Amino acid sequence: MSDDPFDVRLDDLPASVDRAAVKRMRFVARVLDDSVRIPGTEFRIGLDPVLGLLPVAGDAVSGALSLYIVVESARLGVSPKTLFGMLANAGVDVAGGSIPVVGDLFDAAWKANTRNLRLALSELADADEAPSRTAVEVDIE
Repeated sequence: MSDDPFDVRLDDLPASVDRAAVKRMRFVARVLDDSVRIPGTEFRIGLDPVLGLLPVAGDAVSGALSLYIVVESARLGVSPKTLFGMLANAGVDVAGGSIPVVGDLFDAAWKANTRNLRLALSELADADEAPSRTAVEVDIE
């Protein structure tokens, strides 16, 4: 699987994965972390560090938007362990981003939403290889 979650082909995901949900998750991650290239560089930023310029409220809004990817991942069946890691990424993003001035630079570099999208897509792509998580009925005599 590609290291860039925006390059992962939807056809590479198992048929059971809701493609529309993955597209929405990609959109949110791209808008928050990666929507605008800084002129003269290869570095990209999104709305997250811009929202961080608004004290307290900006970080709260950005954190709430970041939770969308976590919630959608849970709905798609991502494991609790991965969801916990995703929540930790979002928490680090909000905490780091809340530091005046330096926090905005941190937000631009940390890219929690892209990290979370990568975690979710990696687990969903491996879903066919992993043992099934469905219940099994066992007769005990």
